[in-house]
Amino acid sequence: MSFRFKAIAAAALSLATLATSGLAQAADLPVKAAKKAPDLPFFLVIDDRVSFSWMPKGTDPGMWSTRPDGSINGTTAKQVYSFTHFDLWAYGTNFFTISMFKSGHNDPASPCTAPGVTITGGVGDCAGATEIYGLFRSTFGWNELFNTKAFTMGPLHNISFEVGMDGNSENNFLAPAKRDVVAGLQFAFDLPYKGYINVAPLMYWEFSNHNAFTQCGLFGPGVAGVTCNSDGNVSYNPTWAVEINYYMDLGFLPPNMQFWSISGRAGWYGPKGDSNGTPALSGTGIFSTASKTELNSEPIRLTFDASKAVWGDKYSHFVDLWVAYRYWQNKFGLDHNAMAGVCTIAPTGQSTKSCTESTVYGGITLKF
Repeated sequence: MSFRFKAIAAAALSLATLATSGLAQAADLPVKAAKKAPDLPFFLVIDDRVSFSWMPKGTDPGMWSTRPDGSINGTTAKQVYSFTHFDLWAYGTNFFTISMFKSGHNDPASPCTAPGVTITGGVGDCAGATEIYGLFRSTFGWNELFNTKAFTMGPLHNISFEVGMDGNSENNFLAPAKRDVVAGLQFAFDLPYKGYINVAPLMYWEFSNHNAFTQCGLFGPGVAGVTCNSDGNVSYNPTWAVEINYYMDLGFLPPNMQFWSISGRAGWYGPKGDSNGTPALSGTGIFSTASKTELNSEPIRLTFDASKAVWGDKYSHFVDLWVAYRYWQNKFGLDHNAMAGVCTIAPTGQSTKSCTESTVYGGITLKF
């Protein structure tokens, strides 16, 4: 996650060259003491922001209901509250975000297992589920680590080592508790108008998650590791991933309209094994529980720098208004053409429309 901030960083680093010393021009004047170079802060840039957004057509796999006309409703509105931190230091960058997603009633919290239905099969009017999701990415630039400019050529700005992790928790009956780590490289390229695009091929390992429906005892004693999981926890295989993010000001607009920018991201995550983690529950066709390649993307976000438009350049990006398109196929690695009872309806194979998310949403971001 390499935001540029090159001008700020360069200005801060240039302070190290300002140490001066002088000798008196006359014998009867004392020699001036050398001035101490100012200490640079550990973090050259710190950027903290909070956001609120509203997503009219979010999804949660397996959460769907039937409308009076017989059609399937696999979406739910979500309110999203986010905190984002970015910092730049001598050897790289750190990016951290944590979000809370508050769903509507079509994505219910426990003890409902589906909209209006509890685990006992009775009628229940459960509140919408709440999910907490956190993500961390850290880069270590090769130019900085090796004190060189060899990894800057043409549009290539830098190559970095990248590490990170994700985690989530949700209070629905499934009770997911995702924990994963990523590691690999990031290739940072410059775009026009002080923009950038970063491409990161990574190793992805979701080493832990939870699925209450596979827990031994829910549908009988079962055989741990074969027909059920002793505690509902599932571990997946390491796989590949590619993450891309970009940003660019719309600098080609007339000066009195240069308040707009575009950005986006995309992440592909390879198949990671059986979604239930239990061979006896595996199947074929619509009953397959094999994970599939997952695409989690926000291909475009259009941002209006409201604070710059009202108060000038000094307050650029203190208040942003934005609208974006979000597309997430095979959500959480679940095959949107299989996973009967979750992504499809057995035995017809009809889609529940809950394993693919496609929505336009918007929000406001405040920098502090």
